[in-house]
Amino acid sequence: MADTLRRLTNTSSFSVLQDKLESWHKDYHVISCDQNLNRCCELIELTAKVQGQLFAILNLTAAEGGPYAGVDTLKTRLLPWLGSCFSLAKTSVSDDTSLQLIQDSVEKDRRIRELSLSHDSDMQKMETQLCSTRLQLDSTRAELFDTQKELDDTKSKSATTLLATEDEILQLKEDLRSAHEQVEIYKRKLDAVDDYERQIRLLRDEVSYLSAEKAMLQERLVRSRSPSPLPRLSRSSSPVRNESPTRAQLTNSSRHARLVSRLSDLYAVERLEAQTLLRRYISDLDMVQKIIFIAVVESFKTAKLAYRQFKLRVRKTLSTSYFGPESLEDAAVDYIVRNLDLYDVQASVNDVINAMNVNPRISFPPEVDFVLISTLIREMCRVAFAMQTLDPPLDLAFASDGELYNDSKYRRSYDSEFSAPLVMYHVWPALMEGNTVIVKGEAVTRRGAVWSRSRSRSRSTSPVRARSLSPTRSLAFNSKRSLSPERLTASRL
Repeated sequence: MADTLRRLTNTSSFSVLQDKLESWHKDYHVISCDQNLNRCCELIELTAKVQGQLFAILNLTAAEGGPYAGVDTLKTRLLPWLGSCFSLAKTSVSDDTSLQLIQDSVEKDRRIRELSLSHDSDMQKMETQLCSTRLQLDSTRAELFDTQKELDDTKSKSATTLLATEDEILQLKEDLRSAHEQVEIYKRKLDAVDDYERQIRLLRDEVSYLSAEKAMLQERLVRSRSPSPLPRLSRSSSPVRNESPTRAQLTNSSRHARLVSRLSDLYAVERLEAQTLLRRYISDLDMVQKIIFIAVVESFKTAKLAYRQFKLRVRKTLSTSYFGPESLEDAAVDYIVRNLDLYDVQASVNDVINAMNVNPRISFPPEVDFVLISTLIREMCRVAFAMQTLDPPLDLAFASDGELYNDSKYRRSYDSEFSAPLVMYHVWPALMEGNTVIVKGEAVTRRGAVWSRSRSRSRSTSPVRARSLSPTRSLAFNSKRSLSPERLTASRL
């Protein structure tokens, strides 16, 4: 079809026909009648040729469109035109009426086609909606099935949860108890803030004192460089001792604050770690706290005794060759402050463990040893030994089970009976400076404390402590103690 149409276009048949028609129109009145008829026949022949080519293109176009394409066009335009051309008798309908009918028919067919297309599109939309509705229904059924399955699982889990409720309640109670312990620790730390503020004030006073002492020493240094004979006479004069304090006296306030802070840290950290270790072997929390308290008290006693012995040895060594501006007592204390590492802390730890093994107030499983809490004992011995170098020295308040509770010396533990007037046992001792309480201790007050005290005394001969006479422990402790009296020699002094 495309080749035929291209050939028809290239021949320009309609242009030739238009030119001939215009030429005939110009010569119509000039030429004769026969010539006019010839020209008209020529135009008819030319028109017939063009129509033949157009019918050939129409045939090819209809063939390319398929068996059903172009049917409406042939019905509405070609067939009525052929009918009007080949009809023998003229109908009563006029040309205008026939044209109007054809247009009405064409309009009706167009409307029919539009309605058919709209109907088909509506049917497709309804089918699409039906498919989507079916998909939603399937998804709803799947969700309903999943919900039913989850409901069944929830019922089974609920049944299991009801069986485990008692265990969970016990676990929650244990968690609540540990939370109370943490709260109590935080309260103690909050109480220690006041102590820290007081220590800060002491440190500030110490700094100001040291600054004044520095200025005084610089002045003395300038005087010593002058040719004045006053420095030679100052050794025998008493005011020199007041102007030349020892290192122990200069650092007394700072060491006091540091040691008090360290004791608070022992209570907050090392004590809880030791308590956790002991709870692995002893289920009774009261007995664990008693063991820790006795270990602290025994450590303090042993450290005080070791300090006195150490000081005697230092004084004996210095007495033969010491010639200084300060007294021999101050020189001994100053030497101990400078050489705290010479303290045989392991010997004190062994003494504390020996004392705890024969203590009738506590019991301990025979398969384990008090060496478990040796870290706490060692640190407590070091702190107690250093506290004896202060002026005045720090000491622990006297404590006994069944004593009247003193609010100025102790705080009640979280599990105490706050209406009980007597102390059942102590958790942590109070720190004293003379008759003044520096740091409060902790005590447990419960009703029936006197009865518990008499009961503990009646069991003082309990066979549980028979393991304290084990020869292996005695041999080990004696071997460790054998070298302690000779650690301090004149060469090391």
